Amino acid sequence: MKICIYGAGAIGAYIGAELSNVSGVDVSLIARGAHLEAMKHHGVKLQINDEERVAHLPVTDDPAELGEQDFVLIALKSHQAWEVSEQMTPLLGPSTAVVTCQNGVPWWYFYGLHGQYRDLRLSSVDPGDRQWRCIGPERAIGCVVYPATEIIEPGVIKHIYGNKFALGEPSGEESERCLQLSKVLQESGLTAPVVPHIRNEIWLKLWGNLCFNPISALTRATLDVVATDPGTRALSRAMMLEAQRIAVRLGVHFRVDVERRINGAAKVGPHRTSMLQDLSKGRALEIDALLTVIQEMGRLVEVEAPHIDSVLALIQQLGSTQGLYPTFPENTVADEVPEISVD
Repeated sequence: MKICIYGAGAIGAYIGAELSNVSGVDVSLIARGAHLEAMKHHGVKLQINDEERVAHLPVTDDPAELGEQDFVLIALKSHQAWEVSEQMTPLLGPSTAVVTCQNGVPWWYFYGLHGQYRDLRLSSVDPGDRQWRCIGPERAIGCVVYPATEIIEPGVIKHIYGNKFALGEPSGEESERCLQLSKVLQESGLTAPVVPHIRNEIWLKLWGNLCFNPISALTRATLDVVATDPGTRALSRAMMLEAQRIAVRLGVHFRVDVERRINGAAKVGPHRTSMLQDLSKGRALEIDALLTVIQEMGRLVEVEAPHIDSVLALIQQLGSTQGLYPTFPENTVADEVPEISVD
């Protein structure tokens, strides 16, 4: 089995390092810059469970060097995955599956969904239908990423917590390809259940990300503060309830209530959300897949979301004034693959 990790930043390199010990699996990484050079010459150094492991894997910035794969795991943020979708084509054979290991609403969200919105395209996360055309929704497998990792220096990944990667077909079927990937991931020591309703899992994580990420970036507060301060907790709750009303109209079921979800975030402690980390490091903010798309869906189902609209306007303006909210013309193709983590 051939597996390529496209975007071997903190999460991607962590997955690759864990898979490196599974027999019969050829794992390769796509990265860039100093991180690429460090992994190429010294391997992936993974700090986990108070020890450091080193995995020596093929790593490149050119997908054409690797050829067709059985699975491509995309560990880029949504806007970055959109940029490189055309560069991904050398990896795609007739039966290649593409696993979207990303936060937020994926570009394939409405593929095969029963009802009036079946196969609807989402312009906020896939402008010009680029990923729909270049990758094809029939290749897509959903993945919700629960671990937290970070790059502490080029080529060195620190595992903070978690090892679960929930997998699921857009159709909800328990496909052979999902079961094969789940088996391989679990042989590596990761937890990878195949779930029948992957959209429910996507929304459960998104439920927190859509409020905690932008509020933390706007206030510079850590997750525990956002979730416990009376003002920001109330704002988070209002945004989450608006999002829930939108999601329920689209057939989503939430297995926990809003208070439990916020309390769970508070227990994580003084964690800097990914958007706050990106802001502090001058990296592009992942706004559209977490918030703009919720606004797009809300208008689709005619559910008003004034709190989401207001926070979205603020974070878009912050991103724009800092030069960290990119808008990509339809024919743009990125030259490099960013190093990225999904928290």
